[in-house]
Amino acid sequence: MKLKLLVGLTLMSSTLFGQITAPKLSPKSEVKQTVGLTTLEVKYSRPAMRGREVFGNIVPFDEVWRTGANENTIFTCSDFVVFGKDTLPAGEYSLFTKPSKSTWELIFYATTDNWGNPDEWKEENVVLTVKSKSRTAGSAVESFTIGFDNVTTKTGTISLSWDKTIVGFNFSVPTEEKMDQMIASVMAGPSGGDYYRAADYYLNEGKNLDQALEWINKAIEEQGEAPFWMLRRKSLIQAGLKDYKGAIETAKLSLAGAEKAGHQGYINMNKTSIEEWSKMK
Repeated sequence: MKLKLLVGLTLMSSTLFGQITAPKLSPKSEVKQTVGLTTLEVKYSRPAMRGREVFGNIVPFDEVWRTGANENTIFTCSDFVVFGKDTLPAGEYSLFTKPSKSTWELIFYATTDNWGNPDEWKEENVVLTVKSKSRTAGSAVESFTIGFDNVTTKTGTISLSWDKTIVGFNFSVPTEEKMDQMIASVMAGPSGGDYYRAADYYLNEGKNLDQALEWINKAIEEQGEAPFWMLRRKSLIQAGLKDYKGAIETAKLSLAGAEKAGHQGYINMNKTSIEEWSKMK
C-alpha cells in the first residue's frame, strides 16, 4: 500500500512539474525587416530595468556586452550590408556591443553558440565593428529594444534603446545593384509586366525617366487597352520629364478609365494632377 502511494505521489509530482512553464524575466523577441530586397532579422532576449540603473551599473561602460540577455543575440542578413565604408557579408552573426558614455561599438561576431559573452573572446572572430554616438531620450525605455528605423528602399538604421539611452547605426543594402541586375537579365525577353515594374522602379527612384518612359510605353503597347493605373504611372513619368502637355493628355485617359471602373482614388489623383500640371504648361 505504501509503495503504491509513493509511486502515485511521484507520478503526480512529475506530471505537475512537467506542466509548469515559468515566465522568463528577459523574454525572447524577434524583429524582422525588409529593406529594399534585403531581409534583416534579429533574435534576442529583452532584459528590463526593474528599478535598476542600467548603463554604468548592470551594463558596465567600456566592456563587451551580450546586447540583451541569456544566449547570443543573433543578427541575420540575406545580402551584404554596408556601414559607412565597411561591408558586412551576408550571413548569421552574434551581436555584441561595447557601450561608453558617449560612443558605442556594435560588434558582429562569427560564432553564435555562446551563452552571453564567449568564454574566450577571439579577435579573429570579429567580422566587423561599427561605431556610433549615443543620445539621451526624454523618457526611459523599460525593456531593452532592438529595432529598425528610417527604412527606405536602400537604407535604414539599427536602433538600440534601453533606459534613457538610444544609439543608432546607419546602413545601406544593395537594392540598386540587385534591381539593375534583374532588369538587365529580364530585358532580354521581358513581358509587359516586366516593362511596367522596371519603369515603376525608375520612377520611384528618380532614375533615367527617359528610359522609364520607353519601358512604360512598351508595357502599354502589350496591353492593347492600357489600364487606368498604368496610364497614371505614365503621366507621372511625363510630368517628371516636364512634358506637362503629354502628362495631362495621359492623365485624362487614366481619369476616363478610373471613372469607368468607379475607382474614386484614381479619379481624385488624376483630377488634382491635371489641375496642377495645367498651371505649368
